[in-house]
Amino acid sequence: MSTEIKAPTFPESVADGTIATWHKQPGEQVERDELIVDIETDKVVLEVVAPDHGVIGEIIKNEGDVVLSGEVIGTFTAGASGSAASQETSEAPAPASDEASSAEDVVMSPAAKKLVEENSLDASSIKGSGKDGRLMKEDVVSYLESQKSAPQPAKAAAPAASTSTPLDESPKGARAEKRVPMTRLRASIARRLLDASQNTAMLTTFNEVNMKPLMDLRKQYKEQFEKTHNGTKLGFMSLFVKASAEALKRFPAVNASIDGDDIVYHGYQDIGVAVSSDRGLVVPVLRDADTMSLAKIESSIKEYGMKARDGKLTIEEMTGGTFTISNGGVFGSLMSTPILNPPQTGILGMHKIQERPMAVNGQVVILPMMYLALSYDHRMIDGKEAVQFLVTIKELIEDPARILLEI
Repeated sequence: MSTEIKAPTFPESVADGTIATWHKQPGEQVERDELIVDIETDKVVLEVVAPDHGVIGEIIKNEGDVVLSGEVIGTFTAGASGSAASQETSEAPAPASDEASSAEDVVMSPAAKKLVEENSLDASSIKGSGKDGRLMKEDVVSYLESQKSAPQPAKAAAPAASTSTPLDESPKGARAEKRVPMTRLRASIARRLLDASQNTAMLTTFNEVNMKPLMDLRKQYKEQFEKTHNGTKLGFMSLFVKASAEALKRFPAVNASIDGDDIVYHGYQDIGVAVSSDRGLVVPVLRDADTMSLAKIESSIKEYGMKARDGKLTIEEMTGGTFTISNGGVFGSLMSTPILNPPQTGILGMHKIQERPMAVNGQVVILPMMYLALSYDHRMIDGKEAVQFLVTIKELIEDPARILLEI
């Protein structure tokens, strides 16, 4: 019996999605809960799995098509036991054994597979740019174009000649270009950043913090911390989260948001932590960060990082934050001006730890210093509050015991 494959029900904040990848083609057999299609939204990639054992029927929405919440994207025949797949296999010519094994090893999108078959290409020789190395249509197109521009080797040429990259073999003076559509997540990030710069009175204040006390604390307790908390490592981010949560309690305006002509003061500290992924920058949220232990914060950040890498973050995990922390220091950034994450009114930027000569009690001392940046919406937060907020974080980090004592 044929049933409809529908797009998931999107949350209210998501209007529509785009078919990213069909993992199965019409006639292919699938098992229950096996992934059949990815749908990309402005925030996350949603996975649609097979409802039962059976065979994929018709694909109604192809890759790149826009779909609405609950819209039919294909059909599925339950309990077919691969009959459709076997029929398709019997009609298709049997490939050579080495070609078959090669095709099985390479994961391709339907459009890419069609191009590979039409041009009798060796899929294993083409580098895929999709998720987990998946071969996409544009990869095959680029490969075909490079083959057209590359000189054809002589039949008796040495094997080394075939290993030259297409870019090296391009005509003299040619400059390669590759045009790919912007992903929905990247487009959404672009819109939000532009909105933040155009619709907020954003200003950034800077300070610097001596990281030596925190580094000494971490060095002293990191092994014991890891053993006590089942392998969870003690990092700097958890202490910055705790320091920020304490500072937010003291300066409620930094933890507030603007809704039209109203100011919304939040009685909780939900701190977003910016995480970089191959798809773009995402900001999962630590709920009630002030009540979380250091170990819980560290383990949650690690889990969010793995989910971001695999595209598994949910919309609920990325919405509702009241303040954001971004650590550009992990990539070597010495100083930056972080951009607000609306409707939030503040974002803290951490940076690279670098040894610098500092004057301490009339003596020059080499200390590990970090620049801190606080970008804030001047419509909501006065300069005095912003500076005092950043100084509070500086004081808490330079004397970590104050975080525990809340002083």
